[in-house]
Amino acid sequence: MSGRTHVRVCPERTCVGCRERAAKHDLLRIVRVEDACVPDLRGTLPGRGAYVHPVLVCLNLAERRRAFTRAFRARGQLDTGALRRAVDDSP
Repeated sequence: MSGRTHVRVCPERTCVGCRERAAKHDLLRIVRVEDACVPDLRGTLPGRGAYVHPVLVCLNLAERRRAFTRAFRARGQLDTGALRRAVDDSP
């Protein structure tokens, strides 16, 4: 056994709203279900994920920049109603 200690590195993701990198557990994972962006609170839903800080500022930036449409390679506008409700309810 070598003298090195193993340090767990926390995975980082980029917020699609503000484009800042943050620890994965500080961001809200979003998946596309049909034509809607759905919050993945447990991080277990299948499919491609996008990440956003759970604050309205970042959500508004992501919507204005059409970041969800690009992240999920969608052809049209995606419904963010469920996502907006999840962010409004977050502490």
